[in-house]
Amino acid sequence: MTSHDLRSQLASLTTEAFRPELADIDRLPTLDIARLMNGEDAGVPGAVAGQLPHICAAIDAAAARMTRGGRLIYAGAGTAGRLGVLDASECPPTFNTDPAQVVGLIAGGPEAMVSSVEGAEDSGELARADLDALKLTPEDTVVGVSASGRTPYAVGAVEHARAQGALTIGLACNEHSALAAAAEHGIEIVVGPELITGSTRLKAGTAQKLVLNMLSTITMIRLGKTYGNLMVDVRASNAKLRARSRRIVALATGAGDAEIERALTESGGEVKRAILVLLAEVDGPTAARLLEDSGGRLRAALARATG
Repeated sequence: MTSHDLRSQLASLTTEAFRPELADIDRLPTLDIARLMNGEDAGVPGAVAGQLPHICAAIDAAAARMTRGGRLIYAGAGTAGRLGVLDASECPPTFNTDPAQVVGLIAGGPEAMVSSVEGAEDSGELARADLDALKLTPEDTVVGVSASGRTPYAVGAVEHARAQGALTIGLACNEHSALAAAAEHGIEIVVGPELITGSTRLKAGTAQKLVLNMLSTITMIRLGKTYGNLMVDVRASNAKLRARSRRIVALATGAGDAEIERALTESGGEVKRAILVLLAEVDGPTAARLLEDSGGRLRAALARATG
C-alpha cells in the first residue's frame, strides 16, 4: 500500500477525522480543555450501550468455550494491544485464573508495552506466528482489538484464528471495519473523532477498555468465579488481598473473625472453600470435593451440600 493510499484510507475513518472547531484548543485555559475532554468522555458509555447485544452474544459464546477448557486471547497493536495485555494480566489476581487462561498478545512483543516497535502492527504474518506459538484449539477465543478496525496485526490474528476453528471477536471503533467483518462476532463502538486528531488512546481507548472489562468480567461470572458480586476466587498474593479475602468471607457468611480465621486455615486460604465450610457446615476436604464436583461453582456446591 502506497503512502497516498494509506493517507486516503485514514482520512475515511471516523476516529481520524479533523475537528476544525477545536483548532485553537491549545490557546484555551487548562480548565476549559479539561471540561472539553470530560464532555467527550461522557459520550463513550452510550456508544458502548448501543453494542450491548453484540457484546453479550460474544461473551456467551466465549464463556461456553472456556467452560470446556478454552482460552481467551487478545491481539492488538499499540494502545489496543496494551489494553488487551492489561486486561489479561489482571485476571489471575482478580479471578485466580491460570496465567495461560487469559492471554494478551501485542504486536512486537513485551518491548511494545513501553515503546514503539516499528512495523509490528503492519504484519499479519507476525500475528499468525504469535498465535501458532500458543497452539490454538477450536475451544479458544481470539479477540482482535483495533481502533481503526484495519490494523493488519489484529485483522491477521482474527483471520488466522477463524481458519483454525477458534471463536473470533473483532473490536473496532469505526463502522464497516475489516476487523469486524473478519470475525464471527463484530463489535463496533463508534465514539467519533478524537479531541486530538487521530489520538485513539483517548475516547477509542476508553471504549475498548470498557468492552474488554465486560468480556473478561462477565465471562468470569459465567464461569462461576464470583458469588453474587463477591470475588470469591481472588488470589491473596499480598497483605491487601489477604485482608480482602477475610472481608469477602465475612460478607458472604456473616461469620465472626474467629470463625473466619478457622475456616480459612482449614481451607488453605481458599475463599470459596472457607465460605462453603461456614455456610454448609462441612470440613475443608469435603468443601474441596464439593467444589471440584461442581466445576468450581460455589452456588452449585452449596446446593449439593444442602440437598
